[in-house]
Amino acid sequence: MGFRLEGIFPAALLPLLLTMILFLGPLMQLSMDCPCDLADGLKVVLAPRSWARCLSDMRWLRNQVIAPLTEELVFRACMLPMLAPCTGLGPAVFTCPLFFGVAHFHHIFEQLRFRQSSMGSIFLSAAFQFSYTAVFGAYTAFLFIRTGHLIGPVLCHSFCNYMGFPAVCAALEHPQRRPLLAGYALGVGLFLLLLQPLTDPKLYGSLPLCALLEPAGDSAAPLCS
Repeated sequence: MGFRLEGIFPAALLPLLLTMILFLGPLMQLSMDCPCDLADGLKVVLAPRSWARCLSDMRWLRNQVIAPLTEELVFRACMLPMLAPCTGLGPAVFTCPLFFGVAHFHHIFEQLRFRQSSMGSIFLSAAFQFSYTAVFGAYTAFLFIRTGHLIGPVLCHSFCNYMGFPAVCAALEHPQRRPLLAGYALGVGLFLLLLQPLTDPKLYGSLPLCALLEPAGDSAAPLCS
């Protein structure tokens, strides 16, 4: 289930670093639009009072702590070890996120209940959300299998919840559009380049899920090496 001490430090740091590289463009956009400079921003982030305020905010706790931990526990740590022996690792990576995407359909009922928009726009929004949550679920499933740890997917989930979906349309209309779009492209390029090296199983020790599949002869799958 990904609860172990072996390789825990690289498992916590490297997947998060990889995800932050992917979000290079949005991070640049956030920095450009922030009214304070880097030093002031770091003071705010590191201030105990800021953390105390966050920890007393139930919405922040839900989005940054409770949802990432519980969803990764259910859909990665619990579901993947059950699916993989039946389907193999590759199909499990793409099957598991479908359940993860469907689990977010409750937003449809919330919007319908409070009549927040038209029926068509609600279902269009739900289809879009299902698509990107399924893609994100496949990514965290990949991280879980390659690192053998749950902590990486949880931290990446929390980071992505904070960042939200990249505001590409806003980037296209930004006053500093060219460097910003270059940052978006560079982030995606570096992410694809570093995806395999930074998730190399040799960095994280033994892989429990791959060991689970050894009797079935699936341990030599590309995800395990």
